[in-house]
Amino acid sequence: MKAIVLNEAGNVDNLKAVDISKPTIKSNEVLVKTISLSINPVDYKARSNSGTLSWLFGEDRPVILGWDLSGTIVEVGENVTDFKIGDAVFGMANFPGKGNAYAAFVAVPSAHLTLKPTNISHQEAASAALAALTAWQTLIKKGNVKKGDKVLIHGASGGVGHYATQIAKHFGAYVYGTSSAKNKAFVLQNGVDKHVDYTTENFSEIVSDADFVLNTVTGGDLISKSIDVTKTGGIIVTISGNPAADDIDKAKSKGVDLSFALVASSGADMSQIAQLMEKGILKSHVSRTFSFEEIGEAHLYLEKGRTVGKIAVNM
Repeated sequence: MKAIVLNEAGNVDNLKAVDISKPTIKSNEVLVKTISLSINPVDYKARSNSGTLSWLFGEDRPVILGWDLSGTIVEVGENVTDFKIGDAVFGMANFPGKGNAYAAFVAVPSAHLTLKPTNISHQEAASAALAALTAWQTLIKKGNVKKGDKVLIHGASGGVGHYATQIAKHFGAYVYGTSSAKNKAFVLQNGVDKHVDYTTENFSEIVSDADFVLNTVTGGDLISKSIDVTKTGGIIVTISGNPAADDIDKAKSKGVDLSFALVASSGADMSQIAQLMEKGILKSHVSRTFSFEEIGEAHLYLEKGRTVGKIAVNM
């Protein structure tokens, strides 16, 4: 089968197309014939940074990057009872860990997948894995976001942000969303109640008494300012790295729950996402697609940090 392997961290030239044997599945796994996959910032971080690569894969080399996929089951492990050959499925494979999704066939624990709704494409499904799971696990499982809550989403036009907006609105929250002015229409379309142009406006002068803040961007004093606008007893989750010690102390003194969140594979959570997508409540915005042979270009495109919604790669 065709696959993309990485022998060592570096630039996109280190992503090498190879022909290797299909993986052998374990008793709790299924073999998925990949139709589409999606990439996230963690993909290019693992590709370019040896520390991130080792954290995810240990010292085994070469490795196959990728975690988000959608496709069809062609083989079922002996202990798998919830799927059958021919099922269209999607999900995030083995994160954090060895996802091996940059391949024509991927062995995935059945517990990490769910059935793909018939009304969405494989590109839309693959895109709604890591990013949508992150939004679901932070807002609903960690934040318990509910009707009437004030929610602030930093980076509302991005992969996680555009799903988070839709999920928060579905649960009845009032949503503030930050983005540049050029993406204002997009974030409002997704349900943001109050757009904040981070290039010309200071969100701390607009938002107050937030119940939940999701930070998806890096740099600056966003966390410190977010603490200022979060009410006592409120929650701030950042996915862009561990908070600084000063910010942790500041949050604690105000009675704000500040934490870093790392998404985890979950077929049960994917099922919740699939139900929302089937009903048209949650939608993937796929702003650009690439062929499997263009995966290096996809990395470079995403690395610019200006992607609206998600990008997909077709096998």
